[in-house]
Amino acid sequence: MKIKHLIALSAVAGICGQAAAQSAVDAYNLTPTELRGTARFVGMGGAFTSLGGDLSTLGQNPAGIGIYRRNEIGVSLNLSFRGYNTKASNSNETDNETKCAFDNVGYIGSISLPGTLKNFNWGASYSRINSFDRRSKGHMMPTNTSLSNYIASYTNGVPSGDILLTESYNPYAESSEDWLSILAYNTYMINNVGNDSQYAGLFQNGTDGDALYETHEWGYTDEYNIDFGGNISDIVYWGIGVGIIDMQYSREAVYSESMANAAVYDNRSDVITSGNAGFNLHNQQYISGTGANIKFGLILRPIDELRLGVAVHTPTWMHLNHGGIGEVNPYNYTPNGSNNTLSGNSQTDPFDYSSRLNSPWRFMVGASTVIGGRGILSVDYERVAYDAMSLKQENYNYFGSSFVSNDYANEDIKNYFRAANIIRIGAEYRVTPAFSVRAGYNYQQSAVKEDAVNGSLEIFTSGTNPAYTFNKDTQSISLGLGYRYKAWYIDATYQHVHQGATYHAYTNFNGSIAPTAEISNNFNNIVISTGLKF
Repeated sequence: MKIKHLIALSAVAGICGQAAAQSAVDAYNLTPTELRGTARFVGMGGAFTSLGGDLSTLGQNPAGIGIYRRNEIGVSLNLSFRGYNTKASNSNETDNETKCAFDNVGYIGSISLPGTLKNFNWGASYSRINSFDRRSKGHMMPTNTSLSNYIASYTNGVPSGDILLTESYNPYAESSEDWLSILAYNTYMINNVGNDSQYAGLFQNGTDGDALYETHEWGYTDEYNIDFGGNISDIVYWGIGVGIIDMQYSREAVYSESMANAAVYDNRSDVITSGNAGFNLHNQQYISGTGANIKFGLILRPIDELRLGVAVHTPTWMHLNHGGIGEVNPYNYTPNGSNNTLSGNSQTDPFDYSSRLNSPWRFMVGASTVIGGRGILSVDYERVAYDAMSLKQENYNYFGSSFVSNDYANEDIKNYFRAANIIRIGAEYRVTPAFSVRAGYNYQQSAVKEDAVNGSLEIFTSGTNPAYTFNKDTQSISLGLGYRYKAWYIDATYQHVHQGATYHAYTNFNGSIAPTAEISNNFNNIVISTGLKF
């Protein structure tokens, strides 16, 4: 039950209610990466763990820098045509937008050396490794329960005086109660029944209801890499790198319900009666963060036609700043046979707190071969340990604050998520000494466990937004061209990405099924890279 998170928070002095709680869902949303980088890298599906020799390998396998024998400077532009489709029970909504960004800028320097260590190389790069830009909306009709009933189910046992907002008492600042419970009680989404610590939602026997939702997400994760590597006897290539992360994430979400024959509060007679009900729950959330990771890698070339690669990425140790606000605006309740409508709005205090996140470990291996002196075939496998993520929350005391393990959120991470697999396949054929063609395929397995996807588990979120979206598998195909003229090169790639997801308005509870929608995102990207090797 949600109350377990409230118990954990009450033990941390100075933290106000559930709005200050971290969630496993937030950790998962912030950590995945996309296949982005140079046009050659994307055109070959990102299968460069054993290949190296590309600016994007600074963020994948730092041993790839050891392949270089010359300096290189380059830049890559990504033009993304993003299409969003949402299928709910009573709608099929589409939306689209166009985004343009520099996905990669990098420089590599190389020094030739006498002896066993033939080259010592260094490099620095900027890469956009994830875009949070997404939109979805849907109309679910009919519903068989209400968000208000879910809130009432976990608010039971809390005295109403602890969550009633008055001129002299602010439960957001002065209690450790759940902020969504406070917001719902002060907008008559939940009402007392029986006594002052028992609550009922709006949905009852005979209620007809529908729901609408709309979510807009935007932001990015950028990585700045500094790598060092070398070449030992043209057989062993090694590298080590440090990645600096800068992340910005924003989300606006609206969830609305409209019901007939609902259990509404009649303020004239101070009773619960049947009537029409409607509310809009609006949430704004902002998360910014910085962090660092370390990457290690090796590439072996036992014979000229074969390369083997391995790389390990430590977790990114991130400091996150969270902010946002929730509001119900408006709410309207009209008893049957009456023209008296109880209406209004209410909002939470703004919330602002910090946390720590350790992203997943990443392990990758790859093999590539040269075919006929003109073709390359490369295959990668990567394992991402999403179930090993961890969160820390800020612990306030009289001497200041420190960060302590968020045991309940970390338990949720293990319950909701698993380690995920990534497969990358790439091919390149040199038609002439100057002209090459490329193709790639990339598959990323969803890290969400089946019990979490199908609603068998109760899913906890943070703040006053109970909605969550779980991604399904992601696949991409790419086709590319490359041209070389002396020291200058230009590459172009077309990439198609398909990603499915399931939206849940809130978690299933007590045998009641919450509204859901199926999301299909299709991105068509054009990546252009140019640079000099000198």
